[in-house]
Amino acid sequence: MPEQVFFALEAAANGLMTGVLYALVALGFVLIFKASGIFNFAQGVFALFAAMTLVGFQNGQIPFAHLINAIFGTSLHHFGWNMPTVLAILCTMAVMVLLAFLVERWVLKHLVNQEPIILFMATIGLAYFLEGFGDVMWGADIKKLDVGLPQGMSSAIDEATYSLFGYGFFIDRLDVVAAVVAAMLVVALMLFSQFTKYGRALRAVADDHQAALSVGISLRFIWVMVWAIAGFVALVAGMMWGTKMGVQFSLSLIALKALPVLMLGGFTSIPGAIVGGLIIGMGEQLFEFSVGPLVGGATQNWFAYMLALVFLVFRPQGLFGEKIIERV
Repeated sequence: MPEQVFFALEAAANGLMTGVLYALVALGFVLIFKASGIFNFAQGVFALFAAMTLVGFQNGQIPFAHLINAIFGTSLHHFGWNMPTVLAILCTMAVMVLLAFLVERWVLKHLVNQEPIILFMATIGLAYFLEGFGDVMWGADIKKLDVGLPQGMSSAIDEATYSLFGYGFFIDRLDVVAAVVAAMLVVALMLFSQFTKYGRALRAVADDHQAALSVGISLRFIWVMVWAIAGFVALVAGMMWGTKMGVQFSLSLIALKALPVLMLGGFTSIPGAIVGGLIIGMGEQLFEFSVGPLVGGATQNWFAYMLALVFLVFRPQGLFGEKIIERV
């Protein structure tokens, strides 16, 4: 085989791994949109906030230390101990559940039956509030996240591809772990949705809020549950992205790359989020490999949005989304 073919295969494989990370963020969007019809623009900030909280717990950092020091003239920063990673993850999960409760209590409760644009604007405000709140709580400096996930080139894949093709593929072990975790999450969410009492209640709420209320399903409880699950998904995404690129402001911008994923897969489909992520991840790498040198490179910045625009024109509901038919 020509060497260029191996380069293309390696780019496609790396694109698939990156697409899984995109899909992890898109899953949170899908869950909330299915249950409440709200497009949660704050999902990327949820991932950032979860990662910042996890690092803060791990390092034994005192929350709001900078604010406390400014008010009282102290110099407090850390408790003097480090929290075990597993315990830090559990504490962060508890924080995300609490955040879901507060969002429902202080935001969603007052916006029932409002227009979708109002709900969307509310999530934009929530995103900026959480971003600033996270900076005040944990500090705005770039943080290193280490939860024991493997990083660096996978020697097993390198050796296997070299023995098959005579060319070793460079695949990051973190991306492989992310792919396995994403697959497990999708299977777990689908089983939860299909075979549990609360999963069926969630689907009922997604189909018709009023009908769900008429049979005794608590809309507020379902919303808290869904936002808590989305918070957990954001924590997983924040762990993966935070380990990969550090915990910093740009982590919240991964939500922008999740938008084309949703447009391809469909806003109401959990498998669609995964498939859309894989298409975007692999497509942008192959496009950069084949077309990038001809146009000066950096096509990853706009390829996903160009592909999403094509889908909006010819198939606006996405590959797996439900076609909306309105009769008048």
